[in-house]
Amino acid sequence: MSFLQNLFVRLFYAAALLIAVLVLNFSLMHLAPGDVADTISQSMGGADKELLDQIRADYGLDQPFLVQLGRYVGGVLQFDLGHSFFYNQPVTQLILERLPATLLLVISAQMLALIIGVLLGVMSARKPNGITSHVVTFIALFGYSAPVFWTGILLLIGFSLQIQWFPVAGMRDVTISGGFWVHFLDVARHLVLPMITLSSIFLALYSRLARATMLEELSSDYVRTAHAKGLSERRVVYRHALKNSLSPVVTLAGLQFSAVISGAVLVETVFSWPGLGTLAFQSIIARDTPTILGILFFSALVVIVGNLITDTVLQWIDPRIRGRQ
Repeated sequence: MSFLQNLFVRLFYAAALLIAVLVLNFSLMHLAPGDVADTISQSMGGADKELLDQIRADYGLDQPFLVQLGRYVGGVLQFDLGHSFFYNQPVTQLILERLPATLLLVISAQMLALIIGVLLGVMSARKPNGITSHVVTFIALFGYSAPVFWTGILLLIGFSLQIQWFPVAGMRDVTISGGFWVHFLDVARHLVLPMITLSSIFLALYSRLARATMLEELSSDYVRTAHAKGLSERRVVYRHALKNSLSPVVTLAGLQFSAVISGAVLVETVFSWPGLGTLAFQSIIARDTPTILGILFFSALVVIVGNLITDTVLQWIDPRIRGRQ
């Protein structure tokens, strides 16, 4: 099967999986107790049955389940995720407004975790019984075992409230004025603590996996052959062994993308970061069903696309995978 044929097959399975997730999310939300009419009634301090029936009719909730499901799936296929009654805006517009902040946080945290994690893993593998290896192991265990919200609160107290190096919350200072670089540095200062918090647990995973795969590569025959040919240690490690050891790390990074997004919900809530995580938390509190469904659908879309990109990158990095394909 050629690369394009394989890609089309994967796209077909991805589309089928996305529709299945869409139907499952809608069914679960339909089975949950309460609806939009109950939430609006509570915000108004109560309403009679006639008003509740009128609200359900306005939102189409008086229709049979299959009719509601068909209407929702048809809307999604036309890029219409519904209307938020809490924010009084289209859900698609809400998601697009919050998406840049979440992407900035998630991508920067993933990149930081990947770069630092691989470097720590390589340093640890070069001297597996040295002090560096023990320090990296301690950092990995600490980062993996510490809850992400606890790490965030700890950083807030230390670097925002005590020594005041970074802002406490938000994405930018609304009182600041100036050109592009002034606003760029302002967003970067706000980003540092949420990025470190979100990357902490994934940095531990990547460093441990990079260490294990690098140890395996360094004991391979081609590495001994490279040493016998007189190549330097640095060239053998960083030009040959490192490239072959990246495949499992990249695979894990792609599979962990969904966990990064779910972790962003907690991090954005702790730091009041104006992204999809904060929007999801506020929508759950307000029982804003259309917005919750929209965020769930969008998260599934991101995970599926992320896995497709991971497979493509793996085929590019590792010739053995291309051969099996």
